[in-house]
Amino acid sequence: MATMTLKKAHEAFVDHLKAKGRATSTILAYGKDIEQLIDSVRKNGYSSPQDIKTDDIESFKTTLDQDKYTPKSISRKINSIKAFFRFLKSQGVISQNPSSTITHPKYEVAPPQILSKMEYRAVRDACRGDVRISAIVELLLQTGIRIGELANLSLDDVNVDKKTLAIRAYESHGPRSVPINKPALDALSIYLKIRPKTRERTVFVTKTGNPFLVRNIRTAIDRFFRIASIKGAKVNDLRHTFITEQLAAGTPLTYVSELVGHKRLSTTEKYLKLIKKPIEKSEVKLEEL
Repeated sequence: MATMTLKKAHEAFVDHLKAKGRATSTILAYGKDIEQLIDSVRKNGYSSPQDIKTDDIESFKTTLDQDKYTPKSISRKINSIKAFFRFLKSQGVISQNPSSTITHPKYEVAPPQILSKMEYRAVRDACRGDVRISAIVELLLQTGIRIGELANLSLDDVNVDKKTLAIRAYESHGPRSVPINKPALDALSIYLKIRPKTRERTVFVTKTGNPFLVRNIRTAIDRFFRIASIKGAKVNDLRHTFITEQLAAGTPLTYVSELVGHKRLSTTEKYLKLIKKPIEKSEVKLEEL
């Protein structure tokens, strides 16, 4: 077996996730989860992955519960730990995987929040005075693209003539072309007329011409959700709403799945539980929200 310190094992695991093209948020979360486990076992004087046994992981799991972590958070940390030790075993750092028998706590997965017509119209009204945010909300609602994909949009990605957006590869998600309807195109066109002049090619920029970052987009839209008095709503709910409304209107499941960039059709199928029997269409046509 290869000899490796806990610190080096942690670094190698993070590098492995990066090499596999995992999402930045996933790499960050997994890295912190393993760091937390390492901090816990170091109290026992451990310095190598070979020192960690199943009982140590069970003890860490119990500590998380005592510290009031939710079952969902604990389950995610277990996923990180299992991935960490699978990696170490594949690299010959350990001969036995101490996490293989660790079980996940049971918890119910809350269904995605879907905005009603009244709610998403209220958000539109709330941000009508902010041309940039209006365009962002309209794009997210009418295309179902991810907030990270929207933040990465370049002026070169917008094809007004063909009425499409070229969505670039984003973290672990591949590229695709997405149709853009009249409400979204109109809102985007209005914004582009007042967009600050800058060398930056990103579609959405700040007043000083810098890229409008995901965290700032999220904060801005959260503010308008509050203004519209929509409790508990998040930016991703605009994407959830697009998916659900298209399926409810009879848009083929496979087409919706391709549009929103789901890797697995089963991910899109989960939304079918949120709607009544979809309307049957004789042609493939997206619903205008």
